[in-house]
Amino acid sequence: MNDKIAGKFRGTGVKAGLMYGMAEFYGGGAFVIINTFFLVFLTKALGMPAALAGAIPMVGKVWDAITDPMMGNITDRTSSRFGPKRLYILIGGILSAIAFISLWTTIPSRSTTVQFIYYIVMYCLFSTCFTIIMVPYNGLLPDMVDSYDIRSKFSSLRMIWSTVGAILAGLVPTLMIKDTLNTSMYLKVAIIFGILFGFAAVVTFIGTWEKVKPPVKTKLRDSFSEASSVFRSRSFKIFIGIYLSGQCAMDFVSGMAIYYVDDVLGGYDKGYLTMLMGVLLSSQLVGMIIFTPIMTRTSKRTTILIGAPIRLASTLGLLAFSYAGAPIVPVLLLSAGVGIGNAATLTSIFAILADMADIDELITSTRRPGIVSGMATFARKISAGLSVWFIGILLSLVGYDTKLAHSGVSQALTTQRGIAMIFIVIPAILVVLLLIFGYIFPITNKEFDIVKKEIARRRGTDNSTTTEDEKRTLERVTGFKYEDLWKTSNEHKIRS
Repeated sequence: MNDKIAGKFRGTGVKAGLMYGMAEFYGGGAFVIINTFFLVFLTKALGMPAALAGAIPMVGKVWDAITDPMMGNITDRTSSRFGPKRLYILIGGILSAIAFISLWTTIPSRSTTVQFIYYIVMYCLFSTCFTIIMVPYNGLLPDMVDSYDIRSKFSSLRMIWSTVGAILAGLVPTLMIKDTLNTSMYLKVAIIFGILFGFAAVVTFIGTWEKVKPPVKTKLRDSFSEASSVFRSRSFKIFIGIYLSGQCAMDFVSGMAIYYVDDVLGGYDKGYLTMLMGVLLSSQLVGMIIFTPIMTRTSKRTTILIGAPIRLASTLGLLAFSYAGAPIVPVLLLSAGVGIGNAATLTSIFAILADMADIDELITSTRRPGIVSGMATFARKISAGLSVWFIGILLSLVGYDTKLAHSGVSQALTTQRGIAMIFIVIPAILVVLLLIFGYIFPITNKEFDIVKKEIARRRGTDNSTTTEDEKRTLERVTGFKYEDLWKTSNEHKIRS
């Protein structure tokens, strides 16, 4: 590595990849807890109406629409001897530990309005801290390594950490929260995981490096126009489709798991939730091991095309076993299929994200990994927020009664059937969309090499001539005609 770097270069082996990926323990674990328990905490433990509780994350998403683009711009504008992305990962990791704990703290007031306002503020605080760490983190890998294959390896190791975080976040709370009405148990879980999330971020700060480059000169007030310009890339728009459909589908599974196990299967007190989450997340880890070499030998797109049909078939198979007293073994076997299929999506998403900064540079002639990752982080939080919001609305539509839930009484039979449909049909529709987006995604190793070669021509380090086939490839990847691509790039370079 000839570039000047901030931090210590630790090579490109497994150890370096694991240290880089450890912050994703937070990224993968935090939303499993939030998606699985936050709505339950608000509705069952506090008695808040489901539609109102589901609106809290959506208010947070409005706030994200402001903070995520700004954080991306702030990251690209920052200069630090630690490296701007590494610096914010460290700061964000410490603040996130505090914010996550605050999210599960109860207040003395029993007023629904007061509680609603309090948890909106706490959710926005947590979301801001998540932005501070994850926007720079999502933009770090492109400034660590250039190789398509090494990025794939590091991204896979990152997603292994994500799955480990998800396993612990999916199992430990279910073991600790025996009574969903006991608010103190939610706080104990939050304290444990808040500390673990902060520690993971510190390890990533210590174990990573980034290339030192001049900060961009865009003004903070230009954050929103800069952020929106990322969507001029055809590849990025399709990537967001992959991201949203894949993650929303899994958010619905984790968000509805307690309702499905408790109100449909009637097996929460039998430990069914722990079994389901354990099988789902363990199989996801197995899937990571299976799909990582497949992705390396083929492409980041191929794993989606293999995994999505497995995920879809397994999800629809649950329709036959979604009733009170249903045998748990078939449910667990099908859940394992869902987990293995989901691993394909997770294996690909962050590997693809690392390449999006290069596509953006091809269009703008400016290296903006912070801006690109800011919009990707925003998309991730949109997926989580929309999922919780829709779950709250759909639960209300199928007649879910929070008073019955708060008193421990079973829901009506029609409501139980409605919960089963939310748990199965909505994720199935989203996985179909995932398969479509994965099919039309235009980048494999071949296209990536052409993109890097064209960027080298722009920088003057490659004097070769662009062939007609390469021009067509660049047009397909970016969505611009080749001649317009040069014009757009030069115009953006002048503005910057």
